[in-house]
This record gives sequence, structure tokens and C-alpha cells, in this order.
Amino acid sequence: MRLDQLRAPLGARRQRKRVGRGNGSQGTYSGRGLKGQKARSGGGVRASFEGGQTPMVKRLPEQRGFVNIFKRHYATVNLDILASRFTQESEVTPLAMKQSRLIRGLNMPVKVLGRGDVDRAIIVKAHKFSTEAKRKIEASGGKAVYI
Repeated sequence: MRLDQLRAPLGARRQRKRVGRGNGSQGTYSGRGLKGQKARSGGGVRASFEGGQTPMVKRLPEQRGFVNIFKRHYATVNLDILASRFTQESEVTPLAMKQSRLIRGLNMPVKVLGRGDVDRAIIVKAHKFSTEAKRKIEASGGKAVYI
């Protein structure tokens, strides 16, 4: 069997019902049932309509505050993971972090956080460091370099 010979079993694929295309298509009411709002051209209700009861949108409490559109989001990496992935005297850059799958991509700035301990001297280059992370890196003989 080849890929070009594959076919769906009979009855697995059905054509969609073309509703409201005149009397010749499916009989008197064209597949729209009898009269009413949904039978009319352009008829029907909006997506949020719940039959006349108070919609969910209006029943929920109002959201307060605001979203700061200027907030900077950081890709975070903890020290224990850096210590387990990188060897003595190695240079840890955002590119190296991406290659070892610690961060998803290079589109966000990187912040190093202080969970865990560093037992070897590594040079870490990042956009931001927590105070604890910087202290631990320098205590182990390494360097915390801001990009």
C-alpha cells in the first residue's frame, strides 16, 4: 500500500448541508425548519446570547485595575539548574541556555534567580540577576555579568 492509494472508508466523509439555497436543494424549507428567527436570511442570535437570561459576561464581577502594557517579562532560570548543566569556568549566555533548553527562545530578556547553590565557578551573562543569585555566583568564584 502506498500513501497515494489511501482512501477514507465509504460513509466516513459526508458533504456539508448547504442550508438556505432555495427550494430545489432540500425541499420546501431548504433545510432551515419552519418559520422563526433562525429561518430568516441573516437571522440568528449573537454568540453570547443565552436565551434572554442575564449573560455570563454581565453576571461576573467587574474587573478592576489595569494591565501595564509596558511591563517587561523575563525568562527565568534558577542557579541549581545552571550548576547542573554547565561545567567549571564555562560561559553561560542566553544562547547557551537556549541550546541546553533552559529557556524557550531569545526574544525575552533572561533573569537568573537564586534557588539552589553553585559549587563551581561559572561566568553567567544575563540581563538581570536577583540579589541572592549574584551573591551565590560570586561566592563560588564565578562572575555575574550584565548584558
